[in-house]
Amino acid sequence: MRVLVGGGLAFDTSPIELREQVAFRTEEYPQALSLMKDIMHLEEGVLLSTCNRVEFFSVCKNPDAVSKGWGQFLRFYHKKDFPFESYSRIYTGKYCISHLFELASGLKSMVVGETEILGQLKEAYMIAKERGMTQKYLNRLFQASFSAAKSVRSSTWITRGSISVSSVAVDLAEKLFGNLTGCSIILVGAGAVSEATARALQKKGATVIFVANRTYEKALELSKQIEAEAIPWSEFPSRIAKVDILISSTSAPHYVITKEKLAAHIGRRAGRPLFLIDLAVPRDIDPAVEDFEEVYCYNIDDLQAIADQNLKDRLAEVDKCKRLIEPHIERFYSWLVESINSQDSPFFRNFRMA
Repeated sequence: MRVLVGGGLAFDTSPIELREQVAFRTEEYPQALSLMKDIMHLEEGVLLSTCNRVEFFSVCKNPDAVSKGWGQFLRFYHKKDFPFESYSRIYTGKYCISHLFELASGLKSMVVGETEILGQLKEAYMIAKERGMTQKYLNRLFQASFSAAKSVRSSTWITRGSISVSSVAVDLAEKLFGNLTGCSIILVGAGAVSEATARALQKKGATVIFVANRTYEKALELSKQIEAEAIPWSEFPSRIAKVDILISSTSAPHYVITKEKLAAHIGRRAGRPLFLIDLAVPRDIDPAVEDFEEVYCYNIDDLQAIADQNLKDRLAEVDKCKRLIEPHIERFYSWLVESINSQDSPFFRNFRMA
């Protein structure tokens, strides 16, 4: 008899220290798929490995053997002696279908509604398909899951609204400037969050032109990574007149940008908007700077509050998403039943609902 079986290790069942031991690089998929098929006795199979999960989807004749074989496969391939099956969650039959559809739609991600998982699933599926590891059932299953994901993303707010501080900052910058292409940035401080924010803005077309830090060597190191110019700490106030966006994240116990300091340079801006992003705690930027027209300042609490509200909005959409997915699940299952019956196969009689 044939059964759909899937699942494995995920962030909600196993710690990162465990998942990282059995992660697969994309280039490892072909070899791993062949071994997985042999050890787990699969007729069809797809392997998925991301930072948050290592899972499989399969068609097999003995689901119990597959569950046991999953741990054996991981131990053999990675040469790790650990009971991985004890930390895995396995889905069979209709539950497997539901799991894949919700996964593709971003409902089972650590960051609810994220879209990266869909691309990762598509890549994993295409590699398996090219290796001849998917046939009639998994081909149809994955195509149906992609269709379900498209419906969810186009009909709900599950992917809308950024839920990280850096992404919220980008959204606000786009609202202020429109197209960020050509916008210039100065980084004050070389913190990890400010670097992430700068890189997020770069992806939208902005350019980091200056990096200032109290320790010049740190500014120089970061400037090389993001192709910017390192400048001495004492020079950063005078460069404010030349940029559109300032990102500050120092460990100073006091304001490093005050209204008085800004006043000395604001007149040289000719009325151009200035977006100040304060990621420091305690704050780097005096809130009084917003007394100037065309100056917009957001601190980390402002950004986090927006991110938190966006996450609440996403979570509120989950039930609606599941209702949208349900008809897709039923359609696929109905096709499966009809397909098997039309072939006069014992598949349908033995296919497991759970």
